[in-house]
Amino acid sequence: MAEAAAKTVWKISQGHLECPICCCLFKDPKILDCLHSFCLKCLEEMMSKQKPEAEKITCPVCRRETQVPGGGLQSLSSSFFLSSLVDEVKQQEAVLGEASATTATCDCGEGTEATWRCLDCSDNLCQKCRKAHERVKSTRDHQIILLGDWQESKMPPAEHIKPITRMCTLHSDRKLCFFCEKCDTVICPMCVALDHRSARSDIDAKAEAEITKIRNKAKLLTKKVDKIGQERDSEYKKALTHNRDQMERADQTIAAVNDLMSQADDFELLELKPKVMHNLEFQKELKFEPANHGPSFIGVRCQDVVSDADLGEVCVSEKWQLKEEFGKEGTADWEFKGVRGVACFTNRDIVVTDTILQRLSLFSSTGRYKTSVAQGDARHQLQAPYGIAVSHNDLLFVTDKKKVKVFDTELQFVREFTPSADDANGRSKSFLTAVAVDSQRVAVADWGRKLISVHNLDGSSISSISNSMVDYYSAISDCGCLVFTNYEGQSLLCVNFKGKVMFSVKTFMNGKAAKQTGVLCDDDETIYVAVHYGGRGGFEVQRYNSNGAFVATVAQRLHNPLGMAFTPAGDVVVADQHSVKIFERM
Repeated sequence: MAEAAAKTVWKISQGHLECPICCCLFKDPKILDCLHSFCLKCLEEMMSKQKPEAEKITCPVCRRETQVPGGGLQSLSSSFFLSSLVDEVKQQEAVLGEASATTATCDCGEGTEATWRCLDCSDNLCQKCRKAHERVKSTRDHQIILLGDWQESKMPPAEHIKPITRMCTLHSDRKLCFFCEKCDTVICPMCVALDHRSARSDIDAKAEAEITKIRNKAKLLTKKVDKIGQERDSEYKKALTHNRDQMERADQTIAAVNDLMSQADDFELLELKPKVMHNLEFQKELKFEPANHGPSFIGVRCQDVVSDADLGEVCVSEKWQLKEEFGKEGTADWEFKGVRGVACFTNRDIVVTDTILQRLSLFSSTGRYKTSVAQGDARHQLQAPYGIAVSHNDLLFVTDKKKVKVFDTELQFVREFTPSADDANGRSKSFLTAVAVDSQRVAVADWGRKLISVHNLDGSSISSISNSMVDYYSAISDCGCLVFTNYEGQSLLCVNFKGKVMFSVKTFMNGKAAKQTGVLCDDDETIYVAVHYGGRGGFEVQRYNSNGAFVATVAQRLHNPLGMAFTPAGDVVVADQHSVKIFERM
């Protein structure tokens, strides 16, 4: 009877529980989209024979394709029903086989007769293994009964089998105990915490939606910028075409007069004089359209927070605002009488020279007074500080009459050098005003000798550039040029280190010629100029491009702007007679 039952169980397993690929009982069966099941190992072997970049697997039964999940074949849905059936059949076969055997042996493999049965492990145990079973912490609470009692029990074998615990395929040490409605799959607590939280997916979805919004708004903003640029190009081309027509007309008239002068004799010229003179008055009729540099700026001011509003607005002119201001008229440590030069260290501390008080002072970035060096201070060897500049390694260069003196970030004296030697009588026309520094050189403006001397950072001489327009302020641009202003000449000049003039332009305020003082060069070769016109209180700081064309107004209604410097953040610091003002781009 036991043999017949065993044959029946074998037929059931052979007909329904065998993998179509390996023809053995299922091991870790996985379900494809077509609902056919196969052993995981069999599917992996199939997949290994396909192209490495293949993302789908073909069912060997119906030829339908199934998309392979991101986690691989291991992430396919498991057929827990088939797994449980296979386990139950194995148990049935074991029970029926043991029932038909005269003597059962222990599962330890040593051939010892089994006398006990562990209902939790479904193992037959000898006396020795039973004692070991009871000593091990993980099995000491298992239910163990006599093997004979178990074989004679009338309970169906399935009731003696421990229920199958389904484990997660991604987290093998976690039980499957949740069902994800969005993914239609059974998951473990770790999956719930890491991969199937609705909050995480909602955040990802929201982020993607917002990114899409930002990209769409960026496209709209780009179109606005392109439209403004096209309109400005059109205006420029129109003015250029008009001016070229005027120039061609002038060239034609001059060519005709020259031909006449070369071909006609004196009597004919006298007779044609009225006509010739009339033609030469053509310049009164010529009307050229000036190039308008004002609209050369175009930028964008973006919103700080993404919202339903536009991503930002297109700015057709620069906008700056006063960020910080400190100091007032007076003689106290934190007051000024005649601020002329400013410079900034990398720690954002600000150094100020006061030419009236003959004082070099150090302040924090917010205007808190720290220390100062006054005229005649023998310890610091300073006499009359004027122009100042800070090098990339935080050395402060100060023009002090005929010498350039170097200080550290605490205004402690480091060294000095003299750009020019005295004559035979111990006299010199030298009067040092501005100083400018880049990563390799120091340029010193000598108003007395009308030249700019160029030195290495240690003070050794490199060259000198003579120019009658050398005045009180200068700067070094990143393109390897010297930029300086001439107050009385109302000129902004740029020369290379060989002395060749690159450009010389006039500056204007409200359409009228204005005078310049301080000058500053940015990393992108932008030039900042302090511009004076009329009485005090109406002065400006203007910005020009590397060719000397006006770009924008940075600050207005200043008292008396002179020297300027950049903060590490790129803000513009202005020495404004009785105060120091810091401006930031909006």
